[in-house]
Amino acid sequence: MADFAWAPFLASLPWSVAAVLVVLGLAFAVALRVGKHAVVDIVWGLGFAVIALTALLASLGHDDSSRTRAVLVTTLTVVWGVRLGAHIALRSRGHGEDPRYQALLDSTTRNPALFALRRIYLTQGLLMWFVSLPVQVAVFESPDPGSVAWIGVALWVVGFLFETVGDLQLTRFRNDPDSKGEVLDTGLWRYTRHPNYFGDACVWWGLSLIAFDAWPGVLTALSPLLMTWLLAKGTGKPLLEKDMDERRPGYTDYVRRTSGFIPLPPRKHS
Repeated sequence: MADFAWAPFLASLPWSVAAVLVVLGLAFAVALRVGKHAVVDIVWGLGFAVIALTALLASLGHDDSSRTRAVLVTTLTVVWGVRLGAHIALRSRGHGEDPRYQALLDSTTRNPALFALRRIYLTQGLLMWFVSLPVQVAVFESPDPGSVAWIGVALWVVGFLFETVGDLQLTRFRNDPDSKGEVLDTGLWRYTRHPNYFGDACVWWGLSLIAFDAWPGVLTALSPLLMTWLLAKGTGKPLLEKDMDERRPGYTDYVRRTSGFIPLPPRKHS
């Protein structure tokens, strides 16, 4: 317990909050200029990268015998966040407003900009800051990474590969004119309906294990639990699959034979 730099860590928290507000404030300004709030999805991953870098910079002033864990967890977070942000930016290029945000804006008679600021940006900012707590804590843990941390790195690699390969397979499928109205059920998508979400969960459990490896990282266990819930039960998988069977006729059969989250062999059914 004595190895953890409590005072510098607590002093860094206002800076990470400020980083979140700056990132989402810039995203909000851009959204108003281009006329769509879908830009907030681009800064979701980038926001975590900024938080990790902010925590690392804040940790440089205190006396510490090792920076291995801090550099490791920051690097992995930045790599994940930049890749995700770049992927979403490329995917959304040339498209209009995200249907989820449009439905949210259509549900209110209030000022749409202020409503979006509260319901989209501030909500995502709070989630982003809370989910990032294992990374923020790990930056200030002084012991060199142990076995649990390296297991976390291995899990991060698995998750990153699932996300990256799954996104590439889906992009190639969507760019194929013959795939219109069809369901992607090959590659990683044969074993889980959401390899990118499963990979995302693995990434955050991996980053969290790097924090859990030393005190007081275990106190942030709710953060990866919340991220996993959001992906599997919250705003991820359920919203994406809503009305999917109406847009893609084969999706109902795909759901029957394919795992919803954790990769598993396809189920056989009559």
